[in-house]
Amino acid sequence: MQFIKFGNQTESNIFNQLDEKKRELIERGVDVINLSIGTPDFKPDDFVMQAVADAAKNPDNYKYSMYDTDELNTAVQDWYLRRYNVKLDKEQIMSVCGSQEGIAHVAFPFVKEGDLVLAPDPGYPIFTFGPMMTGAELGLYPLYPEKNWILDFNDIPEDVANRAKIIIVSYPNNPTTALADVEFYQNLIKFAKKHNIMVIHDNAYSDLVMDGKKGLSFLSIDGAMDVGIEFNSLSKTYNLTGMRVSFAVGNKKMIEKFRAFRSQIDYGMFYPVQAGAAAALNGNQDIVERNRMGYQARRDALCGGLRSIGWDVEDSKGTMFVWAKIPEGYSSSVEFILEMMDKAGVVAVAGDSFGQMGKGYIRFALVVPPERMKEVVKRIDESGILKKGGNK
Repeated sequence: MQFIKFGNQTESNIFNQLDEKKRELIERGVDVINLSIGTPDFKPDDFVMQAVADAAKNPDNYKYSMYDTDELNTAVQDWYLRRYNVKLDKEQIMSVCGSQEGIAHVAFPFVKEGDLVLAPDPGYPIFTFGPMMTGAELGLYPLYPEKNWILDFNDIPEDVANRAKIIIVSYPNNPTTALADVEFYQNLIKFAKKHNIMVIHDNAYSDLVMDGKKGLSFLSIDGAMDVGIEFNSLSKTYNLTGMRVSFAVGNKKMIEKFRAFRSQIDYGMFYPVQAGAAAALNGNQDIVERNRMGYQARRDALCGGLRSIGWDVEDSKGTMFVWAKIPEGYSSSVEFILEMMDKAGVVAVAGDSFGQMGKGYIRFALVVPPERMKEVVKRIDESGILKKGGNK
């Protein structure tokens, strides 16, 4: 395992390199296909936008939003019961201004300087940066491709587990797209109880699961409420990334403690945003399946197309991403991406951005239609970048 503290982590210039290259290509007039950022291009439902617009016309809604509305709390309760068969009291629910903001702050009321927080490698960057802002030490537990990117609790040494205060887990996983099953969550709960560790589960993609499978909630597993909380987001499920609306749910005492902390740094979620969120949760849910099938069609066009030209890319299991091992003949993910940008005009994210275990991989975001994905495949094929290591 790797251990890091705030201030001594390795600073990376990966994003600067790629941004500089992207700007250079655009200035040259290149038609850049940007698959680096997971921003949905699907539109929200009209009734959600109307709910926001109607609420925005009420002058009372421009006051400090000190509390979540009953409408929103009830919508979250009903949605969790319908979607996951999980019953929540209103005291177990709180809104946050996007899961990124929530996860950035959630460790503050639970750890102090020098405490140990466990986070995945590879993993979404806020999982490490958030806890490090508290002064905590980070223990990065490895996710291995040969274990399907699923945490093996045997890979966390006993003395490390005994020191840890929090473990951050996220499935469906960004960037690896891995899915966890019921048995994994049962083992997670046993691990947390044995070592008295708080679980923070990021569940942003449970409704973006491919091939007919269904995403889980950590809280649907017996014993989960005793050990942790879950973040859930409307961003990708309902195409509401700009609204910054998510919620933390779960263990009542943990939620109360987190709520008390956030009350010192934030005045809550704008009431029209709360109205839109409630409308999304209460309204017609056809958008969820449309999104899932839309992303799956894009995945099929990209992954199937890349395999057809000699790049053995596995199908994404979930999320709105594809996690691909770089072709042979390249020394690093960054080297390959720079070559792909220069010769094919296609942008992705280097796996190194997500941790040491991401080296040798890149992440594509499924943010353009299937026809455009076919253009990505065509450009990569014609560029010759797959031939460097004798891939084709």
